Amino acid sequence: MTESRQPAPGDPVPGNHVIVLFGATGDLARRKLLPGLFHLAKAGLMPSRYRIVGSAPAQAALTDDAFREHARRAVREFGSAQPEGAAWQEFEAALSFGAADPGAAEPLLDAVRRAEREVGGEPGRLFHLAVPPVAFTSVVEMLADIGLADRGRVIVEKPFGTDLASARALDATIHAVFDETRVFRIDHFLGKESVDNILALRFANGLFEPVWNRDHISHVQIDVPERIGIEGRARFFEGTGTFRDMVVTHLFQILGFVAMEPPTRLAARELRDEKENVFQSLLPVDPAHVVRGQYDGYRTEPGVDPASDTETFVALRVDIDNWRWAGVPFYLRTGKSLGQGRHVVTLAFKEPALRMFPDLDHARTHTRHNELVIDFDDPGSITVRFLVKEPGPAMRLEPADMVFRYADSFAMRHALEGYERLLLDAMLGDQSLFTRSDGIERLWEVSAPLLADPPPVRPYAQGSWGPDGTGRLIEPHRWYLPDRSD
Repeated sequence: MTESRQPAPGDPVPGNHVIVLFGATGDLARRKLLPGLFHLAKAGLMPSRYRIVGSAPAQAALTDDAFREHARRAVREFGSAQPEGAAWQEFEAALSFGAADPGAAEPLLDAVRRAEREVGGEPGRLFHLAVPPVAFTSVVEMLADIGLADRGRVIVEKPFGTDLASARALDATIHAVFDETRVFRIDHFLGKESVDNILALRFANGLFEPVWNRDHISHVQIDVPERIGIEGRARFFEGTGTFRDMVVTHLFQILGFVAMEPPTRLAARELRDEKENVFQSLLPVDPAHVVRGQYDGYRTEPGVDPASDTETFVALRVDIDNWRWAGVPFYLRTGKSLGQGRHVVTLAFKEPALRMFPDLDHARTHTRHNELVIDFDDPGSITVRFLVKEPGPAMRLEPADMVFRYADSFAMRHALEGYERLLLDAMLGDQSLFTRSDGIERLWEVSAPLLADPPPVRPYAQGSWGPDGTGRLIEPHRWYLPDRSD
């Protein structure tokens, strides 16, 4: 087993830090945060001196040794590297635990003070709120009460409210303790390598940016189907649903990067300004352009209301009212228990006006072509689908693909998953890939018509591609997924 590498020239390495994981015994910490932090350490991207303090309510408190064993099991089960050797010993030694309840946070305060003495100087403080949204307020207020919020940054997990009023209330609570420059609203989708590659593809290549507009693109699809169901999260899901859980938090954010104007430079302020400008140009969601679905068997899931109208699937059309995208529909689709698990952006280009090829009408109807497909699953790929002449005496057209795959082109050993990249960025203070309060509030504002008057859910079979009406929503176009040519 190879031990930790030294950072390569140009790799960003944060200053010394104490990281506090609230909800350290929960599922997110077990699956993502603890394995991710260890991978950063293996990749040489953690600070030269750091400590990680786990925290949970007193009833779920662990000793330091028990927390280290909890982390070992988490890394062994979900990590990309096994917890062994000198790298693990160094990481394990940086772990400690401090329980905290509102009004009784002395164990956490003692653990953080001890960790800071071990690091030395005045290390940065990073607080990750891997707790249910109902606990955000109490944790933030507790940090203020015990004096730890100073020189600290806070990572807030989704959902960022459930409507405009709740988002504003949450922002007011957080901003009473942390100003916006120290708030990191995390969306692991935006930490994926292929989301950055959308920016590189557009702005580093003269081949694409000149045609990235309404004159050349007929429509855009953002498609994130999931195979899994709600996996025992009925209490959370019944109060949220797929639109709040996935579209506002994830798919609209991807839309912002696809549709933004070129920033003056690749820096946090400029990137976020352009993304928020897209959100300001979004037209309110029209419920007539929305299909809501619920998979067969959802209402019999433990904890689900037998008469539930909560959607497990949503497909919708949204429009951007600006010079670049006026008249270009954006189709978004996501849901549970669907035919595949994918993360795909498809830009469909307009057909040439000149109809010189006799086989073109057949090709239009029966093949996939004239598309740029960005698969932003890890490790991701980019595909250009176009028509070529089939060899032979006749002018017969057939589809062809040019494909770039990350895994084929780069060593992926030290590639970072979404959470890992964003944890690193938060330590560095780089907010480029984190959402801003005004953008979140605008997204809830444009969602208000749908939240106020949602169409009824339609049933769909598990393993299918959603309910009846999903195909009609996108006519005269077709959904890219499933990606077959028949």
